[in-house]
Amino acid sequence: MNSSYSLRWLPSGPMAGIACMLSGLVFLILSDASAKWLLTRYPVAEIISLRALVVIVLLILWHGKRNSLRIIHWQHHLLRAVFASLSGFLFVYGLGYLPLADASAAAFAGPLFLTALAGPLISERVGWRRWSAVIAGFLGVLVMLRPFSGGIQWAILLPVSAALCGALRDLITRRISQWESPVSILLSTNLLLFVAGLAVAPGSWRLPAAEHVALIVASGLLLGSAHYLHIQAFRLTEASALAPFRYTSIIWSVLVGYLIWGQLPDIWIIAGGGGIIFSGLYILHRERRRKRTRTTVPG
Repeated sequence: MNSSYSLRWLPSGPMAGIACMLSGLVFLILSDASAKWLLTRYPVAEIISLRALVVIVLLILWHGKRNSLRIIHWQHHLLRAVFASLSGFLFVYGLGYLPLADASAAAFAGPLFLTALAGPLISERVGWRRWSAVIAGFLGVLVMLRPFSGGIQWAILLPVSAALCGALRDLITRRISQWESPVSILLSTNLLLFVAGLAVAPGSWRLPAAEHVALIVASGLLLGSAHYLHIQAFRLTEASALAPFRYTSIIWSVLVGYLIWGQLPDIWIIAGGGGIIFSGLYILHRERRRKRTRTTVPG
């Protein structure tokens, strides 16, 4: 691990990674809330592109004369940026149809996808217990679709698809963060987000009103800070140790959603989201047991 990219105002080690993850989650929820509010006034592509532009300008001003912007393997950056862009577009589109807490709960399917992809992508053996947890978690997703309520909520598949792309992004992040700086990773991702936002329906863009410019800038700053902290978290702490703390974002999403829009999750979201969270925590438990078994068995 290259410690030269670590945050100097935090202690080193796993606790610093946990602090980065928790702080980043709060920033991310606030950024998502501002994006959801802006969606009633501006198209999705414009919001995503302008937020990315804010992050790009910030990174250049902050790190423009440093080696931290140097990209070592651009192919890995491009692949990560593609999945990060898809995840961002799908999730923000979902916010246009769903309450903030509902979209956040559905996005917790990410650890389930990580487990399901571990075998084909990194040749990790996944036992029947973890596969059972994955299946149970996806049943939770089906519950969130409200199959017996008379009106299926297809929009829930948008944040679920975002979770799939986010899982692929995280697998790549964990791999490349050992040699690429978090600043260069952020820059390459947001460059692609900016270009993609420009390319998607540019004719529908609207000139932001003066009173909305500050909110767009704040949303971009919050988003960039959140992803920077998450990249640092993966650098400092193992992904399995960070996983339980990611679920704390549901607390902030429910609180922010209620304070701004007066929205609370219904029984379908509570039941399905609870199943997804339980499945994710069980997968984490099994992963930790496997690691303890490998370390205690003599080789």
